[in-house]
Amino acid sequence: LFFFQESMHAYAANVYTTVTEELMKGKQRKFIAVEQEFFRLWWDVVATDTQKQQVHQLLQEGRLEFVIGGQVMHDEAVTLIDDQILQLTEGHGFLYETFGFRPQFSWHVDPFGASATTPTLFALAGFNAHLISRIDYDLKADMQKNKKLQFVWQGSPSLSERQEIFTHVMDQYSYCTPSQLPFSNRSGFFWNGFATFPDPPKDGVYPNMSLPVTDANLHLYAQTMVANIKERAAWFQTGEVLWPWGCDKQFFNASVQYSNMDLLVDYINKHSGEFGVTVQYATISDYFQAVYSRNLTWETRDSQDFLPYSTEPFQAWTGFYTSRSTLKGIARRASSLLYAGESFFTQYVLKHPEGSVCKCKALKQLQSLRWAVSEVQHHDGITGTESPKVKDMYMNNLMYGMLDVKKLMASIIFDINSAKKNGEVYSSVYTKGSGKPDVDQFVVVYNPLAWNITTFVTVSVSNEAVSVFDELGRSVPAQVQSSVESQSTYDLYILVAISGLSYRKYSIKPLNGKQSAFVGRSVRYKRRDLTHADQQDPQLFPVVNDCYQIVFDQNTNLMHSITDRETNQTVQFTQEFFEYHVNGDTKQGPISDNYLFAPNASAVPVSKAVGLEVMSGSLMTEIQQYFYSNVTSQDYVYAVFTRLYSVPEGYDGKLLCHRIEQEYSVGPLELNREAVLRTSTNLNTKQLLYTDNNGYQMQKRPFRVYVNNTVARNYYPMVQTAYIEDDTTRLMLLAERAHGVSSQGNGQVEVMLHRRLWNNLQWNLNNNLTLNDSSVVRPVIWLILGTKAATNSLYRTSGLALEHRPVVMFGALSGDKPKLPRRLQQNSVRDSPVTVPPNLHVQTLSIPGWKYSSNHAEQVRSIRMGKQKQGDADFSRVLLRIRHLYEVGEDPVLSQPVVVDLKTLLKGLGSVTAVEERSLTGTWDVNTLERWKWKTAQYPGKRFFNSTEASEDYTVTVHPKEIRTFFVYFQVQ
Repeated sequence: LFFFQESMHAYAANVYTTVTEELMKGKQRKFIAVEQEFFRLWWDVVATDTQKQQVHQLLQEGRLEFVIGGQVMHDEAVTLIDDQILQLTEGHGFLYETFGFRPQFSWHVDPFGASATTPTLFALAGFNAHLISRIDYDLKADMQKNKKLQFVWQGSPSLSERQEIFTHVMDQYSYCTPSQLPFSNRSGFFWNGFATFPDPPKDGVYPNMSLPVTDANLHLYAQTMVANIKERAAWFQTGEVLWPWGCDKQFFNASVQYSNMDLLVDYINKHSGEFGVTVQYATISDYFQAVYSRNLTWETRDSQDFLPYSTEPFQAWTGFYTSRSTLKGIARRASSLLYAGESFFTQYVLKHPEGSVCKCKALKQLQSLRWAVSEVQHHDGITGTESPKVKDMYMNNLMYGMLDVKKLMASIIFDINSAKKNGEVYSSVYTKGSGKPDVDQFVVVYNPLAWNITTFVTVSVSNEAVSVFDELGRSVPAQVQSSVESQSTYDLYILVAISGLSYRKYSIKPLNGKQSAFVGRSVRYKRRDLTHADQQDPQLFPVVNDCYQIVFDQNTNLMHSITDRETNQTVQFTQEFFEYHVNGDTKQGPISDNYLFAPNASAVPVSKAVGLEVMSGSLMTEIQQYFYSNVTSQDYVYAVFTRLYSVPEGYDGKLLCHRIEQEYSVGPLELNREAVLRTSTNLNTKQLLYTDNNGYQMQKRPFRVYVNNTVARNYYPMVQTAYIEDDTTRLMLLAERAHGVSSQGNGQVEVMLHRRLWNNLQWNLNNNLTLNDSSVVRPVIWLILGTKAATNSLYRTSGLALEHRPVVMFGALSGDKPKLPRRLQQNSVRDSPVTVPPNLHVQTLSIPGWKYSSNHAEQVRSIRMGKQKQGDADFSRVLLRIRHLYEVGEDPVLSQPVVVDLKTLLKGLGSVTAVEERSLTGTWDVNTLERWKWKTAQYPGKRFFNSTEASEDYTVTVHPKEIRTFFVYFQVQ
């Protein structure tokens, strides 16, 4: 937490300490606070009892207001919906438990572009209005001119007006007070100057403090402020102007700030006749309440988002979709491990009440990962737009949190299996275990999804002569082959079939006669020179499974075509790596940096020669392509490993068979290069691309031509899904981390996989914001090719199967291995799957541990009486979220509403005694939640929204795209 400690020390702690003190001095003063991570650190570590009492009082008086209320202000382009909900829930749980306070407004002023998922999430969380700022400069100018900066946004096409929300876009001045004054060269209306790192100045004099307000300059200050207010008023439809007083890292010296502000506010109000303006301190809810009470009719906006985002003709903020790819990958792995750990622990608590794993310690282990995954969703976190030091902090917190959860899962398995404690456990999740030839290894594989899945897990072994058995001693299909990553080990692919939310145990033994794993055999082809390849006829060879035939050309060692065997449709299909060369010198022109992508010209192909090796076996064929800068190069910078799976009879291989798995190795790059994989097909796509918003919904991305910077402005974020299609066939890409993606030609899709940059922009140098990233990245993308109908039925479940791959834990037991007692076999986590149909997803199954009462009046009363529950967390409340994966009309079958009987669904966990339906983050009872209904031409009546139907008999109907949140209570065993 180094960066946070430093920031707390330099300014954040001072903000809350001095603001609380100043608010108590003047009844007219107000303040809004946003990110809970800093506030909670202050509350837990710095705040005195008196300050805590004052915060309670200020909240009750409405003079301090928490807006958004999540742990952070999350990025909107490259974050996954699950993680947005997690960080919001984490902050809201704290605020409700501590203050009985529930935020109802957003302040999303800083994310680089706005997603259409965000308004839906905030509506589901009970918000009345949403506020954004960073959208395309030319679009903002147009909206401003036409007074269209405010509208009612229907972010989800399926939920439409039920989850619409009034949205305010900040004008061109954005979220800061104007920083220029005509009569002074200091920093505008910021009298506290700039924060200094790492120590505050001893004399209290900060750099660039503005001129104090005096009798001599009071009128000048007032004139400047009023002129700016009037300029802004012309851009909005109502007489209220939101004038944000503050900026990044402000109010750390609030007494200087408020004393000058008071003088100015009083002076303008005393002369309001002359100025034509009155001013008052306000929170964001004061502002929206005033606009709402005007009772105007507002335009609606459909589900189109505001991505990508440009600030100037050559400043497209599309580089951060890929920046720090390793951090993006680890953040998603951590999120996925947390998801698995939560449901694993929940099942353990419900089904093993007598278990020996300490629940309070377990909750702390989960909480360390909840915090780490929440904080990295920050708009300068997972985006890759932080300094290396801060990136290291995020990485360390994620790694520690993951280690905690791995330890927890291992300890639960050992407790359930009451194993002899002499067995050493090394839990290793998503990494390959180290083979030990002299002992039997066993692997425990947990499926965190609420569907049955059939897939392969990979284990590293030191010998290719091995056999794999399940718990009952039956032989399990497996394939072993030499490892790409290490000379001395082998990769063992084990075919696992596991029911929902269950685990299975497999043992790996040195060779056992005829039941051994298949051995993959390798054929190496001659390295091919691409510069002369086009003069020769193609020499084709196929790789086949039940779903696809992939054809390679031996003249080039590149892919040639893919045939969908179901329809016999063949698509021409080639893949090559390209690099965009970018400029790092501001004197030479526009630059690329952590945020921006500014290519000098079209991308250039990087390889003159390709090597090919095919590893074939009865369960899997792996095609390894190595890309070299010329025919004689020793080392490759790029590689693609393409895997095609064959599933033996008796297994449900539908998802496995239909995925072409690709793993890439990219780097280290040369400086100021941006690496893309370009896939070219003969599909007539008219350059239309589709990409997802946050793994929740798809957006249509037609190619647009601009006067400047057309390449960069046609890049979009792919968080989980992107596709191109023609009238009959669709090519789908599924990702396990965010990437920039674009279609720069008909039938093409390119994915930016890595960036390495250096530039001399002063701001970047001051903040150490260079991206001199010399790492090798190894992202994975799954390809699905087929008809629209076929891909429709596959891509939602496949995307989640990639996101939530099974968790693999390794153990080695020397000597006598404990047998699972019969009783535990009947009774363990494995035998109680929670299974939902393929169009639903159990998005959350966890024990949050909150101590608050779900009865609001009771919760507020206990806080006012100072009787909040102390002591242990509450382990009886289970948080369940169910999400419908499809849009209305997307699929004839899968888009139907689904009736779920929660009692039956959860009977494997225990006997359900009560269910309460809640708002998205859990803080509202949906039956009492009434959001403001803003008037639109569509719905001229002004009324409140009432939420979904109440469930009397544990039965709920989940409609397309709904995310339903419940508190579930079980009979105590």
